[in-house]
Amino acid sequence: MQKQQTRDAARGQAPAQTGDFPLGTRELVAMMAALMALNALAIDAILPAFPALGEAFGIVDPNRRQYVISSYLLGMGIGSLFYGPIGDRVGRKPVLMLSTVVYVILALACAFAPDFETFLALRFAQGFAAAAMGVLVVSVIRDIFSGDRMASFMSIIFIVFMAVPVIAPTLGQLILYFAEWRFIFVLLAVMGTAVGVWVWLRLPETLRPEHVIPIRFDVIVSTWSKVIFNRTGFGHVTAGGLVMGAMFGFLNSSQQIFADVFDAQDIFPYAFAAVAGSMAVSNWFNSRIVERFGARRVSQWALFAFLGLSLLQIAAALLPHEPMYVFLVLVALNMAMVGFIGANFGSIAMEPFGAMAGAASSFQMALRTVLGAGIGALIGQAFDGSTLPMAMGFLLCGLASLAVIFWAESGKLFRRPGTCPKSPM
Repeated sequence: MQKQQTRDAARGQAPAQTGDFPLGTRELVAMMAALMALNALAIDAILPAFPALGEAFGIVDPNRRQYVISSYLLGMGIGSLFYGPIGDRVGRKPVLMLSTVVYVILALACAFAPDFETFLALRFAQGFAAAAMGVLVVSVIRDIFSGDRMASFMSIIFIVFMAVPVIAPTLGQLILYFAEWRFIFVLLAVMGTAVGVWVWLRLPETLRPEHVIPIRFDVIVSTWSKVIFNRTGFGHVTAGGLVMGAMFGFLNSSQQIFADVFDAQDIFPYAFAAVAGSMAVSNWFNSRIVERFGARRVSQWALFAFLGLSLLQIAAALLPHEPMYVFLVLVALNMAMVGFIGANFGSIAMEPFGAMAGAASSFQMALRTVLGAGIGALIGQAFDGSTLPMAMGFLLCGLASLAVIFWAESGKLFRRPGTCPKSPM
């Protein structure tokens, strides 16, 4: 069995746990991307419906509509705390199955919400349920791969996953041409059902018996403390959350920017697709170069580029009449940098925690998402009819992220692969 696992790993395939592993690399990547994509679909497909949703619920302040995104993200962040420990005890597959079922039920409930407050509560609950998909996808990949190879596979997954933000607003807009906004949530239910059936039929359990961790409060606290006091891991999670905050700031503000600043509501789905597409392209390039140059070098250079582009965004925002194409190009380039940063920071943060992947990824996902959602909400609520608050938010997030990385790496940036000290864990 051990020899078979070694041969499978050398081919880039998942090692078998019991019997023959039924998934090849391509299907594994596609399935994990599909699970993560359910979250992206729930967030992005509703963006074109903001005006219709606001009218249906009688929302006067347009910035208040952003809570549709923030409530989901907050639920996803808090929910992330729980699924890792459960997945480390009962396995990855049962938790993924339950979360997809609840996701589908709550999607249908959102379609019939009677008022905005109930709708936001259901969105929070749906995000809470869907958190398992983000946490346990990372756990499944960490069960199988590690190091720069894990970063490479996470980038490939993100390439497929990023196809959803590219098309989700367009799907939402297409639904609005023929039906009301509530049918967007029917689409979420249909997609959740399809992915759940796929996981049920094809995904084996990847949690090794020797990595099973009992659900005990003292064990969970011990694992979380190890994550918190591991300088490299905690630093990269925090830095990743700060950059994610900038991304969520754009997500919250994007519909209003194109509608109110540029009077281009009709092209919003396509402009959003271009920005999301830039992240997909950067993740593809990352998967090709990260094993050669190392996750640290690639992500740190990308962070410096992010800062430079943020300064250009501020300069453009201060122009008397900012051209839309300038805004779109700069945001797309900066989101591409987020693509290089996100997967690599996440992989570096998870590297010390192979034997506690579920609980560690759970805590890290919660910290990263709650931090990013909070910062993104602040950036979004600062929208004042211009792009300047978002550009300033990008710069501040980038500077804070760089400071944290400098601390996490003890002031030694751009280290070559294989030169970083091994964690005692």
